[in-house]
Amino acid sequence: MAKLTLLTLLGLLTPTALSLRPSPGCGKTPALVTSSSTTTPLRITSNNKQREFFVRLPQNYNSSTPHRLIFTLHALGGTAQQVIAGQGGYLPYYGLPPLANSSTTPTVFVIPNGLNNGWQNSNGEDVTFLRSVLSTVESDLCVDQDLRFSTGFSYGAAMSYSLACSLGREIRAVAALSGNPQISGCAAGSEPVAYYGQHGTTDNVLPLAQARQMRDRFLKNNGCAVQAEPPVPAAGSQGKVKTVYTGCLPDKPVTFVVFDGGHVPTPRETGESETFAHKETWEFFSQFT
Repeated sequence: MAKLTLLTLLGLLTPTALSLRPSPGCGKTPALVTSSSTTTPLRITSNNKQREFFVRLPQNYNSSTPHRLIFTLHALGGTAQQVIAGQGGYLPYYGLPPLANSSTTPTVFVIPNGLNNGWQNSNGEDVTFLRSVLSTVESDLCVDQDLRFSTGFSYGAAMSYSLACSLGREIRAVAALSGNPQISGCAAGSEPVAYYGQHGTTDNVLPLAQARQMRDRFLKNNGCAVQAEPPVPAAGSQGKVKTVYTGCLPDKPVTFVVFDGGHVPTPRETGESETFAHKETWEFFSQFT
């Protein structure tokens, strides 16, 4: 099992906690989101198109407690319903709820549907849609607006990257699993955002070089130290190389994982019975409280 870890500089190991920024829904009884919102879609009109999304509330949701919010975005050809059910190659909600349940900060999951089963983001319309979703959810639920996150595989990774570019400091961190910098675009893209990337060495759908381009944008934005490209795991090893970059802004870390494998959302290392993707994603997200 090949691993490489580059520790952050002394004093920058733990990102600086941000001040709590409660959403307008704090202290209110939800009027829109219910426990059935994981099976019955919520709908809004964005760019003159009806769009839909689902919301998963934690058990014992408390309107006086600001919650973490995580977008979980499907891949091309996928649906929000598949992400919820854990079908079509996905773990349910990318495997994050069991890990989030152990956190002292409860988590709301938001699961939108893309147009034509993707996130082309033509003229920024998907960013506009997801901004509207944020506004709608945060007006109804109690969310810590300093703890907004997004993750997704393939097209969902590209859209998470696009959100980091477009929302900048309004989004806390993203986890891009096997993404591409072009397919959803990157409007603006100059502000620092905590960034986790993951990609396979033999990905013949979206090449590794493109994932490195995504990572490099946030290495630059986040002020990380320039360093040589780390080695990749040996072919056939089913290993991974994890790099935690040095010198980044204290609350804007960058982590990049390269694994021996192809275009898959749930890669596994040799001898492991389950994927590492959700564990690495949660390790990255959970450092922000």
